[in-house]
Amino acid sequence: MARPVVITLGQIDQLAPRALPVYRTAFGQEQHFLEHFGIAASALRVSHFMAQVLHESAALTRTVESLRYSAQRLAKVWPLRFRPRGPLDPDDYAGDEARLANAVYGGRLGNHRPGDGYLYRGRGLLQLTGKDSYAQATATRQSAYPSAPDFVADPEAVLSARWCLGAAAAIWAAKDCNEAADDDNVVLVTTRINGGTVGLAERRRWLARTRGVWR
Repeated sequence: MARPVVITLGQIDQLAPRALPVYRTAFGQEQHFLEHFGIAASALRVSHFMAQVLHESAALTRTVESLRYSAQRLAKVWPLRFRPRGPLDPDDYAGDEARLANAVYGGRLGNHRPGDGYLYRGRGLLQLTGKDSYAQATATRQSAYPSAPDFVADPEAVLSARWCLGAAAAIWAAKDCNEAADDDNVVLVTTRINGGTVGLAERRRWLARTRGVWR
């Protein structure tokens, strides 16, 4: 049986020299999650996982999704929601993260209560977004770690050094990303993580770099 692939802090420094301490601690102490959820089974899986992580977390410098968009940017990011093509006036949402999150994420992704859109905005290494994703990560992880926190009840736990890598590994496994990585299909991996192909070009660039690290 092949030995699990290990991600060293030297490799983290090589790819993400400005990585936040919380993420460095997680990779230094909690890689058992990667082994448990099958990510560490091959260099190709690790390469795809890390490419997505590095994109979603802005090279390990982002913990929570930033929703401070200008009015002009809102119309480009959500063209069907904001004028001129959509019904919403972007000037009413620019700079107001809570109102924007509730407008664009509310009523979907499992966000059914007032305020859920902002409460379950993107967090962590793979930017869990939407109550359904927080619940899915919780269920998958608690099947192996019963004492782990409920991310729905405590969304901030996604950001802790103890659980951030576990949350990312769990949602990766829950969305069957290992199989897509085995096929070396970055489009499918991206779709399963993102729900679409936003940032695909950058994800491809990250994958080229991570494959150079984990051969």
